[in-house]
This record gives sequence, C-alpha cells and structure tokens, in this order.
Amino acid sequence: MPAILGTPRETFPGERRVAVTPRQCEALRKVAIEVLVESGAGVEAGYPDEAYLSRGARMVDRHTLFREAGLVAQVRCLGANPEAGRSDLALLRPRQILVGFGEPLSASQECADLASTGVSCFAMELMPRITRAQSMDALSAMATIAGYRAVLLGASHLPKMFPLLMTAAGTLTPAKVFVLGAGVAGLQAIATARRLGAVVCAYDVRPAVKEQVESVGAKFVSLEVDAKGSEDKGGYAKAMDEAFYKRQRELMGAVLREQDVVIATAAVPGRKAPILITGDMLTGMAPGSVIVDLAAERGGNCELTRPGETIIHNGITLLGPLNVPSMVPQHASQMYASNIAAFVKLLVRDGTAVIDREDEIIRETLVTHGGQVVHPRVLELVTS
Repeated sequence: MPAILGTPRETFPGERRVAVTPRQCEALRKVAIEVLVESGAGVEAGYPDEAYLSRGARMVDRHTLFREAGLVAQVRCLGANPEAGRSDLALLRPRQILVGFGEPLSASQECADLASTGVSCFAMELMPRITRAQSMDALSAMATIAGYRAVLLGASHLPKMFPLLMTAAGTLTPAKVFVLGAGVAGLQAIATARRLGAVVCAYDVRPAVKEQVESVGAKFVSLEVDAKGSEDKGGYAKAMDEAFYKRQRELMGAVLREQDVVIATAAVPGRKAPILITGDMLTGMAPGSVIVDLAAERGGNCELTRPGETIIHNGITLLGPLNVPSMVPQHASQMYASNIAAFVKLLVRDGTAVIDREDEIIRETLVTHGGQVVHPRVLELVTS
C-alpha cells in the first residue's frame, strides 16, 4: 500500500502558496506516494484542481484529507499560522507526520500544542545547511523569491528609473542601490538590481561573503568594525552585541546618504531583526529615496518600519512588506513543492514513512514526536 501525502488549502490570511504542485504529484506517485489535495488548494498559486487530477492526485475535503493522509505537507503549520491554524489541531492524530514552516524558535507554545496531539512535526526552517540537504532548503528557496521581489518593489516606488540611459532628451544617471545583508535574499537582490541597470553596493556583517557580493556584480562596502564571531557553523549571521551595532550604524550613515534604494535583508533565525538603520540615519537621504525592509516580519532592520505598511518619512518611502514569497505564488510554490518532495522522499521508504533519527536531516528538523517536543533548542524554549 502506498504512503498517502495530503496537501490542505492554506488558511493564513493572504497566503497564496501551496505545498505540493501538480508536477510533484506525478513525481511522488512514481515512488509509491499517493497525493491527496484539498479542493481549491492551488487555485491562488495558479494551479486549478483539474491540473492536479490530470497528474494523478485525488481531490478531497479538508476533514477527509487529514483523516486519510499519513503525511500532511503545508506551507504554514500552526507556529506560522497561530490563529487560523488552531482549527487543524483537532484533525491531527498520533503518529501522523506534519511537514512545513512552523516558526519553531519563536512559537514554543504552538510547538507544545502540536506535541500534545501526538503528531511528528518537521520544521522546514531547521533544515541543516549541508550538501545533502540543498534540494530541501526551503528557506533559501523562499529567500530567492523575496530578494527578487524586493527590487521590483523598490523600483516601482522610486521616482526614477534604474538604468543609465542616453537619450535625445539628455543622459539619465543610473540609480544607486544598497543591499544590507548578503545572504540568499541579498545576493538575489543584488543580481536583480544589476540586471535592471542599477549601480549596486552591499554590506554584510560577515566579511567572508565579500567574494560572493563581488561575483554578482556589486561593490562590497567595508566598515571598520570587529566582525569576529559574526557567523555560526551553519553559515547564518549571528546576533552581535549593541556596541557592535552602534558602531556599525555610525559608519553606515554616510553610505546611506548616497543611495536611491536600500534593501535591508539582515535577519538572525529565531531572533528579532537587528536595528541597522535609525531614524536619524535617514536625515541625509534624498527625498524620493526608498527603503524596502525585508526583515519587517522580525521587527525590521529600520527602527521606523511598520510591518505590513508603506509610510513616507521626510520624503523617504519606507516599505515593510510581509510574506513576500506569497507575492509570487506560482514560482514560490513550485520551488517549495520541490523542497517538500525531496524531503518526503527521504522520509518514505518502500511506501512506509520511517523516522530515522540517526539521519542528520531528519534529526535536525524533527520538532515533536511521540507526544513530546524533542528538538533540543525548541525544548529549551518550551521549558524556560
């Protein structure tokens, strides 16, 4: 008997992605995994029910899906959907497997609630950054989408064009774009801004990424701050002390005054985003300048950011977009579904889901199992 994977419709307000696309349904069937999809789950991402049916999926209602599926794949599990997601708690059952984004490092109570159902929950945010897990790295996939979209948001609000243009009406100088944070989102933002013709520079607390910044066509901005210990073993930026950020802000003010668009992407997993841009630092920026704060969901890199809002401060447009990957739902779903399919194939062997905690990928992403929170970092948060 094949394993059964269910994909419900997302219930988080404004969430347009879907966890499994029609193309992945066919791929999963080839490895003895039957796919159930809640009717209408893919419509907002551009995948109608007919597309799923043509690839061998079975369309069902939500209650049937949770009742029959041994594995459930979502974009947002309870921790990332704390209000509407609670209605699914009653549908979960012991030994069922749940896979998706769950904000495990900041939603400890929701993790405890999931544990009480007996479900084995895997958080895609905790995917280890190792070679074998690259095809399952959903955070990087969504960051790619966010970096691309951030540039388009900045360009659409800037009262000038990005490229250098020589016309009969005169020469238009290129826009200057500054990217704060050179992770996946930052590097994609650099590449996109460069394609649109902007002159791009970038800064990251990790000096080691200078080569990556330059490889995609930007100038790396060096600030005279001590950045030792700025990177963890997984390659993510680490939170620094306030003295470091104060010195960093002092040096960065001069750089900001020269920019047309600033794209802020600096985030630390499970922590509030560091404040890199104060209100005082905006004083020297030219009216019409734009700041796109991709860290808005974590409070923002700019202290004036209002998550989910666009505001004007002294002529400067400040955007605090939320859930940016959902603004590009079709390709975001395509990439996320590929991550999910790769992870599910690791879990399922000969039609049976096996939770092998000797496997680093499975061990590091497993949050709840057997009625308990089992991930060490999450457990520490639950019991503190």
